[in-house]
Amino acid sequence: MAGRGSRLRPHSLTVPKPLIPVAGQPIVHRLVKDIAKVLKQPIEEIAFILGDPAWFGEEVVSSLKALAESLGAKASIYRQDKPLGTGHAIMCAEPSLSGPAVIAYADTLIRADFNLDPEADAVIWTKKVANPEAYGVVKLNAENNITELVEKPETFVSNQAVIGIYYFKDVAVLKGKLQEVLDENIMNGGEYQ
Repeated sequence: MAGRGSRLRPHSLTVPKPLIPVAGQPIVHRLVKDIAKVLKQPIEEIAFILGDPAWFGEEVVSSLKALAESLGAKASIYRQDKPLGTGHAIMCAEPSLSGPAVIAYADTLIRADFNLDPEADAVIWTKKVANPEAYGVVKLNAENNITELVEKPETFVSNQAVIGIYYFKDVAVLKGKLQEVLDENIMNGGEYQ
């Protein structure tokens, strides 16, 4: 939730994008509740990565803590001080990156019937789109397994756009790979992906 939501102005001038209400409920609240329904298991912790405290202040923190508590979970609040990409944002929550986890972009608003395969090591939910060059998409092999993520491909890779919700049976594996990205300073467009 660290971004400023500049593409959603004027709506995001006074309210952070994930907190803009849709049908009477902030986007992030709706998203977290929908994910909780998909998991069909108790949630121990919900970690939120927030940006500038001046923009994401105590009222926001209190709202997120109440949301987590309403689902029987502990809320952990982390800050991403500089907008250095999704990979960097995830690593801001490094102390919480162990065990099974769902990672979701807090401004994702989608209604779908998700299923979670408990045997899968990881799951990336996608949506078929008409203009894949405008999105991050997944590259698939002959068995329809994801082999690569491609951000805004210039040539056709697939029409399956990443919607910003990921599941990891053991998120520590992702943490290790992201640490390598940070250590080796691998950036794409000035951001760690």
